[in-house]
Amino acid sequence: MNILCVIPSRIGSTRLARKPLRLIQGKAMIQRVYENALRCKVLTKVIVATDSTEIRDLIEAIGGTVMMTDAALATGSDRVAYVANAYPEMEVVINLQGDEPFIKASMLEQLLAPFLRGDSLAMSTLAFPIESQDEFNNPGIVKVITDNNSDALYFSRAAIPYVRVKTLTTPVYHHLGLYAFRRDFLLYYTTLAPTPLELTESLEQLRAMEHGYKIRVCLTEHKTIEINTPEELAAAQTFVFNED
Repeated sequence: MNILCVIPSRIGSTRLARKPLRLIQGKAMIQRVYENALRCKVLTKVIVATDSTEIRDLIEAIGGTVMMTDAALATGSDRVAYVANAYPEMEVVINLQGDEPFIKASMLEQLLAPFLRGDSLAMSTLAFPIESQDEFNNPGIVKVITDNNSDALYFSRAAIPYVRVKTLTTPVYHHLGLYAFRRDFLLYYTTLAPTPLELTESLEQLRAMEHGYKIRVCLTEHKTIEINTPEELAAAQTFVFNED
């Protein structure tokens, strides 16, 4: 199976300036993401999609592949689709966020597992169990709940579900913002109009669900740190990361 991994990376960030070039334990964040993706042996090609010549120069200096994209593209998925459009031979396309410096190769394999075993699905994503009340109540953590087939029922920044019966335990997962798409669905998905829940929660994946498409939620035992704030950047400097 031909699998393309695209890492969208913008130099502009409202919460953490020049985020992709910030150092994580001595190495630029975007370089860590790129090198971790290269360790996944089931990927056919890994490309950084960026509007920044600085990011381009850094990735090319380590022998990596970059495609320049228009800064006016609205979302990371739009940048990924722009790259995927140039690779018609690819069957599956991963959108790997450029602020996930601790993604493991095995996690990408877990994300791809339904496609590799021949399941019929449009897209998948990754999550791990929420284990504390603080995580559950934190609006900075996106929660996802699933049906019996492991397809997402809803994603939210709110604490879902509401726990009325205290003696019951319902699995709630911490969503990781990476996705795998059938290439043809990705190209179609980016033509769909934004939807009310997507805009309300500021969660792009809700667009697919509001238009009637399912998202398979693949589980991982690994936890990561997404880097969006100075506090998360500081925490990343001591995060213990073991490569696969």
